[in-house]
Amino acid sequence: MSARARPPLALTLGEPAGIGPDLTLAVWQRRNELNLPPFYLIGDVDFLGRRARLLGLDVPLAAVTPAEAAAAFARALPVVPLDLAVTATPGKPDAASAPAAIASIRRAVADVLSGRAGAVVTNPVAKNVLYRSGFAEPGHTEFLAKLAAEATGKAAHPVMMLWSAELAVVPVTIHLPLREVVSTLTAPLIVETGRIVARDLHARFGIARPRLAVAGLNPHAGEEGALGEEDRVIVAPAVQQLRAEGIDAIGPLPADTLFHARARANYDVALCMYHDQALIPIKTLAFDNAVNVTLGLPFVRTSPDHGTAFDIAGTGRGDPSSLVAALALAARLFANAPALVPAK
Repeated sequence: MSARARPPLALTLGEPAGIGPDLTLAVWQRRNELNLPPFYLIGDVDFLGRRARLLGLDVPLAAVTPAEAAAAFARALPVVPLDLAVTATPGKPDAASAPAAIASIRRAVADVLSGRAGAVVTNPVAKNVLYRSGFAEPGHTEFLAKLAAEATGKAAHPVMMLWSAELAVVPVTIHLPLREVVSTLTAPLIVETGRIVARDLHARFGIARPRLAVAGLNPHAGEEGALGEEDRVIVAPAVQQLRAEGIDAIGPLPADTLFHARARANYDVALCMYHDQALIPIKTLAFDNAVNVTLGLPFVRTSPDHGTAFDIAGTGRGDPSSLVAALALAARLFANAPALVPAK
């Protein structure tokens, strides 16, 4: 597929009171310098105009359809209107704007599954604001999987990967209290996660034979059961199953020695057993430019690896590096594999 034929990326509104609108305006203004792929924001033109004036940014806006977005991108920030008012002010989340944030995600998924957009890039949301408006999913990842299943009729097992040039990590269990990790973690869950990671690293990232390093759950990977049985009875059998299926997986490996430079040279991605085991190392190594990638979906989805940053929203002090990286990676992954599972 030629670059000219690729559809634009669909960028969601995110939390309107957060930093997402600021960064969207800022990166469009630097689109040529940053060599950004064409994208459009799904949101509210009037709201974005107010935010641009507050930030002192000269960003022309164009209300467009997705089909018009690529042509408009050179002269204005393309905005696909939602017909929902956005009233939040920077740093002051307004529950009345939650429907627009949710509708923006829904529209982005519909656009990418219909071919109007090449990939979904999501600005950060404030989950507590969405929960108060009746949002039933734990987060973006689970909501995207639900929308994909509704649209295609095929259940999706979403896998969250945090990617950077320095390190890629996957938490096998994600948004769980630590006390629930042990009861949730199973060998089949690790195996299914490993399969999806290996498949998408091959298909989307172009890695011929992905190397998976699987972290142990307990200190020192359990010390042969002396520090917990989970690594011996759950993690090790899962690694053996992955290897039996032809996947290059090793482990369980002690997490405390898994992330230094020499160790990282031996694998393409680290599968970690819980959220912070994965996110602490990557946020230490690549805080400003890591990208959240959802694997296991029938479309490409990336997101900046940071939150809403209410404390600096509307100030112009936000670092756009992660959003830039998310846009660039989305375009790259879509070019490698436009669709892994066709919509019905």
